[in-house]
Amino acid sequence: MAKRKAAAEKEASPDRKGSLVVVESPTKAKTIGKYLGKGYTVKATVGHIRDLPQRELGVDVEKGFAPKYVTIRGKGKALAELRRAAKASGRVFLATDPDREGEAIAWHVAEQIGDGAKVRRVLFHEITQDAVQAAMKHPVKIDDRKVEAQQARRILDRLVGYKASPLLWKSVKTGLSAGRVQTVALRLIVEREEEIRAFQPQEYWTIEAQCEAQGKQFTAKLHKIAGKKPELHSRDAAEAVVREVKGRPFVVSEVTRKERRKRPPAPFTTSTLQQEAAKQLGYSSQRTMRTAQQLYEGVELGDEGAVGLITYMRTDSTRAAPAAIDGVRGFISHEFGKKYLPEKPNVYTNRKAAQDAHEAVRPSDVHRRPEQLKKYLSAEQFKLYQLIWKRFVASQMTPAVYHTTTIDFPVGQARTAERVPAPYLFRAAGSVVVFDGYHVLYREGHEVEEGLTLDDLAPVPALKEGDQADVRDIVPSQHFTEPPPRYSEASLVKELERLGIGRPSTYATIVSTLRARDYVRVDQRRFHPTDLGATVAKVMVSRFPDIFNVGFTSEMEEELDKVEEGELGWQKVLANFWHPFADALGKVDTKEMIREAYDVEHLDTTPCPECGGKLTVKSGRFGPFIACSNYPECRYTKPLKRDKAPDRPTDEVCKECGAPMVIKTGRYGEFLACTRYPECKHTRPIPLGVKCPTCGTGDLAERRTKRGRSFFGCSNYPDCRFSTWYRPVPDTCPRCGYLGAEKRATKARGEYRKCLKCEHEFAVPEGTPATIAP
Repeated sequence: MAKRKAAAEKEASPDRKGSLVVVESPTKAKTIGKYLGKGYTVKATVGHIRDLPQRELGVDVEKGFAPKYVTIRGKGKALAELRRAAKASGRVFLATDPDREGEAIAWHVAEQIGDGAKVRRVLFHEITQDAVQAAMKHPVKIDDRKVEAQQARRILDRLVGYKASPLLWKSVKTGLSAGRVQTVALRLIVEREEEIRAFQPQEYWTIEAQCEAQGKQFTAKLHKIAGKKPELHSRDAAEAVVREVKGRPFVVSEVTRKERRKRPPAPFTTSTLQQEAAKQLGYSSQRTMRTAQQLYEGVELGDEGAVGLITYMRTDSTRAAPAAIDGVRGFISHEFGKKYLPEKPNVYTNRKAAQDAHEAVRPSDVHRRPEQLKKYLSAEQFKLYQLIWKRFVASQMTPAVYHTTTIDFPVGQARTAERVPAPYLFRAAGSVVVFDGYHVLYREGHEVEEGLTLDDLAPVPALKEGDQADVRDIVPSQHFTEPPPRYSEASLVKELERLGIGRPSTYATIVSTLRARDYVRVDQRRFHPTDLGATVAKVMVSRFPDIFNVGFTSEMEEELDKVEEGELGWQKVLANFWHPFADALGKVDTKEMIREAYDVEHLDTTPCPECGGKLTVKSGRFGPFIACSNYPECRYTKPLKRDKAPDRPTDEVCKECGAPMVIKTGRYGEFLACTRYPECKHTRPIPLGVKCPTCGTGDLAERRTKRGRSFFGCSNYPDCRFSTWYRPVPDTCPRCGYLGAEKRATKARGEYRKCLKCEHEFAVPEGTPATIAP
């Protein structure tokens, strides 16, 4: 290692003055400094050093959208140190992250340092000794097109933020923000909530035959009625079919056997990493990216020192370097055997809009197994590294192979001469694993969420045409159609990527901003829009329907990509956006926005209580308010608040003062409050009609963690500490008779119940509308 370091120093150092290497973070600086050794000074900018000013627009629209950059507050000292270090160095290598943001930081540093002849750009796609030394041997110029793409995005976001946000301050509330991409993401969440609220469950029935043959029990489901998909929308219709079928023979008419091969998933992109980390680890997008950044920049591995464990984590590509492919194929062959190694490397196709600037997210060295590094990593670093490592290794393994069998049982008399199918066709289906393939190492998030394993696959008897099965029972089951599920963090990121909204580097910021602004809350890992979020989406979309639009936002992302590719000028992109946006701004009536946000039509008929004059809505420093139109003669004002749901009476009694309690609506939903407020401030969650299975006396109710996550606990806390993440419902367990079960659901099983007492799992009782969406 010492010889390699000395050789690298000799080749890369231009003179005795030494070289300055500029990176973004101190951790990255420490790791890279170890690889470069003497003759190199490594300093960190700690993020951006220059940006648009905070307290003004900072963009001259009339002069070709010229930006005004200023040194970020608090970064003056760091910038001065960089200037001094650059002056004392023979060469300056700008090694900020290899993406648009990193390119922009490098450009700003170069602008401030000056003396462009000695400034070069280096790109570290992974931070290992070989990768760092190879990059230092091949410096490049700063990519002006990438800088222009980042600049165009920054100016776009500034124009929207500084022009649209003040409209929210005047019409809804001070301190709110609108964002070019953020508001579109909020719109998706709000519109999904509207779909759910408008959804009307439709009843339908399925019929299953409990059969036995060759000593094996299996299920055959009603597959067709008179050659068409069954449509049974009532108990009467289902029971009529049962009466028709009962007692008739189930004779096999056709057996179909097929082989199904399930290919391993591609290595991670930023989007799929965030999705799988949310599903399998419960990590937010922000937590995933923060942890991935740590793994990329370097972790101390004992005597080996700091090592970058993964490649760059902001990417939309599934491509891996040939050397990495060769390495993982050798590892698979040695560790798992030839049968798990395909003849040729697996190749994955990127999605259409992918830029393919970087490799997929993968381990920098596949031979660094997670279990070997566990003692050096934090718990969250270990879990994420293990996920990335397993996904990459699995991506180059052989498919899992299944044998699937379907058996058809036509029931009832068919008119063969007229080629009319039998009235009822029942079908049994089963699968068996022939070869586990990549599943020996890795399972995808949806399989983990649903608790699926290879052992869950059920074979069917080896019947042939003409064989008959014994029918033990014909069982009709009631179901209800389900509304679309609310977005989870994983499904929202997936939808944003599918629609072309945002880019890998922005997904985490979009989600965290919505939460920070209180536009959404998270309940059981699903996004619910708050009243504030719904109002913001409503007034922004109604005033700017063509701007905060999925199609328009996606087109803007494509145009920014074209700027980076040199196909479109950055000022042209800004002009395409600005002109329709400015036209829409000019048509905004703030008073109409206030009326829409607060529903204040009643003001037209409500006189001023002090002078009898007409009341009107005005905008002030702290948002909109009601005022008398006779100002300044009459100074009557009143705060303007959105109407809240009226209090609802209950039979509950306050445990502190004995007064009746009512149901109120707060930031996190409904709760019980004493009617003697503010004299008595007692509140408590609304009981769910289920007694605590631990103490037997307390009521189970919804509660929240310090971070706002919903869970369900006993009202006798802290004396009783029972809790569960699943909503308790008052359904009776058919095994032990306990009144209380967890409401659970998976895509494979649909909704079901799990007894709080004996943990027996059972079907949703008949007559209960099932809703998978929390």
